[in-house]
Amino acid sequence: MSWLVRVHEAVLGDKQPNARPMAEHIRNGIIILDKPPGPTSHQVDAWIKQILEIDKCSHGGTLDPRVSGVLVIALQNSTKLMPILLSSPKEYVALMHVHKEVPERQLRKVLDEFVGRIKQTPPQKAAVARRERMREIYFLEVVEIDGRDVIFRVGCEAGTYIRKLIDDIGKRLGTGAHMQELRRVRSGPFTEDRVVKLQKLMDAIAVWKESGDETALREIILPLEMVADAMKCVIIKSTAIPNVLNGAPLAVGGLARIQDGIEEGDWTAMLSPNGEMMAFGRALMTSEAMAKANGGVAIKTDRVIARKT
Repeated sequence: MSWLVRVHEAVLGDKQPNARPMAEHIRNGIIILDKPPGPTSHQVDAWIKQILEIDKCSHGGTLDPRVSGVLVIALQNSTKLMPILLSSPKEYVALMHVHKEVPERQLRKVLDEFVGRIKQTPPQKAAVARRERMREIYFLEVVEIDGRDVIFRVGCEAGTYIRKLIDDIGKRLGTGAHMQELRRVRSGPFTEDRVVKLQKLMDAIAVWKESGDETALREIILPLEMVADAMKCVIIKSTAIPNVLNGAPLAVGGLARIQDGIEEGDWTAMLSPNGEMMAFGRALMTSEAMAKANGGVAIKTDRVIARKT
């Protein structure tokens, strides 16, 4: 159970942020979508804007048209969280086809060599500059080997190109290889057991508009505070909220509760006493230093999330 969930259970009960009026809930929501093969991620954004009748949404980590799986969609005000969603680690299940027979021992040895820090040059079709960069592969586990077809699960740093990873594996093997299928099974804290299909969203919207029943829609559209599970968190005092909403840094004196394990430079969510995300920023102290300090700045505010009242 996450620190944020424990705080909500202990302090919030059924209060904010789960009890926002539906129109506000949508504006401050996220959807964990199961993207099907076929459409582009941008096309999915366009469909969701049309379905929800909003003018802004964005996805946390583009999936190519042929790739399926977890696509985190931020709605309206939640798009302020894109730096967190885009930088969150990802996990995939891939089907790789090796072009020539290779001994299994050699195959597994080469795959192991790609765990850790690797160099990648983005493919020609990538929407970023094609210069070599470092990316980290957290794990690469073989699920099944069937002749020249290999299914593996890979956890990686955001911005890792799995198609390019497979191409590089093929070159290291000396046989060549290409990606046949790919599915994202995790994006940051969100796994595929949380995903919903686009049709389910359409059905829930129809029920809400026709009968006023919000139940299904609230199960699909989650409060933006769920993204805090991808960050460290602090609870801030009510007296500190006005300054934070004006973009000021959070001073040590404004802290009410501190999550363990915060390191300098960590993205850190600043939550109100009722669990609503006020803003997020970079920690300038560790958790231990925040707890011991008599003064100073704890967190430099990067983006303000909540509206001023």
